[in-house]
Amino acid sequence: MIKCQKDLFSLNTGTTYLNCAYMSPILKKVEEAGISGIREKRDPSIIGAVDFFTTTEELRSSYSRLINTHEPNRIVIIPSVSYGISTVAKNISLKEGEKIIVLEEQFPSNYYPWKRLCEEQKGQMVTVKRPSSSQRGSDWNDRILNEIDAKTKVVALPHVHWADGTLFSLKEIRKKTLEVGALLIIDGTQSVGAFPFDVQEIKPDALICAGYKWLLGPYSIGLAYYGPAFDEGVPIEENWINRYESEDFSGLVNYNNQYQPGALRFEVGEHSNFILTPMLLESVRQLESWGVSNIQDYCQKLFEDGIEQLTNDGFKIESSDFRSSHLFGIRSAKKERLEAIKIALQKEKVSVSVRGDAVRVSPHVYNDENDVNKLLDILLSIR
Repeated sequence: MIKCQKDLFSLNTGTTYLNCAYMSPILKKVEEAGISGIREKRDPSIIGAVDFFTTTEELRSSYSRLINTHEPNRIVIIPSVSYGISTVAKNISLKEGEKIIVLEEQFPSNYYPWKRLCEEQKGQMVTVKRPSSSQRGSDWNDRILNEIDAKTKVVALPHVHWADGTLFSLKEIRKKTLEVGALLIIDGTQSVGAFPFDVQEIKPDALICAGYKWLLGPYSIGLAYYGPAFDEGVPIEENWINRYESEDFSGLVNYNNQYQPGALRFEVGEHSNFILTPMLLESVRQLESWGVSNIQDYCQKLFEDGIEQLTNDGFKIESSDFRSSHLFGIRSAKKERLEAIKIALQKEKVSVSVRGDAVRVSPHVYNDENDVNKLLDILLSIR
């Protein structure tokens, strides 16, 4: 069990930050890595050819361990989730009437590329609606499984829903997609780094993840895992560094039709970014050190008593079997109560997010009991 790690961050002491699902703060040492990268750019003579490759290889190796894959060359650096999902969509052909399954209120970056693909290739876009039942998480998972059939080409969904932390049963969903020959594409942005994800267990065809939330990294950089289904795929862009033997700068004019091995053909141009890449490497290393399971346990214990108090007071929170502990939604049957809560939270400088009809709370290891109690005091004081 890890202890509160607030000292490793530079959080504003006047704000209670329970909003990592919006954007994570960065660790002090991640900030230092970025500053170091800026300073190195002052004198480009100290940046050698090997430096275009070393940090990216270290990042792939570290992230491979985080998500449990023994194939780091299947991990690529991307600038955004939309880039990663669009890469997948570019390499899928639909027959007329074949289905792509998404979820209601899915994050737009994991929706628009599929919408365009269906429009261009006459596919069918199927949105699995959110149930209004008391067993919402369980029923939503059942609806997904029931929708997957022989016409399904792609199931594209998150591990944890970005709006309220609903947890999806990826093992069961993967089993069903394999039975019908469908691809499973996961947006791990709101889970990877805080909720365990095992590539060898789930076997996704692609796992796309932004870096600026639960990976505790900077904005405009992320990581994607592409499985064997895309080994012969076509990248969004053709850049020099993704070609075979690009390490030999003197031979770059000898154009090479081969790509780097694995999925490296899909990496964004200039992914060696000497500022952002070292920052993300430092944050992923720290997550490795803490252990993702330990982060989830910390968040679970942090809010264990508070969730019980809230449910006893009439708030609706998904059962622990179908929600994460690092990101969850708090709902009230009274709309006016939610509006009053929003005003009070802003006044008391408690940073959470309101998504739809839920107060989205997303703690991390920099939060402590004082943060939880401040939130509870506001929620429980408003009728």
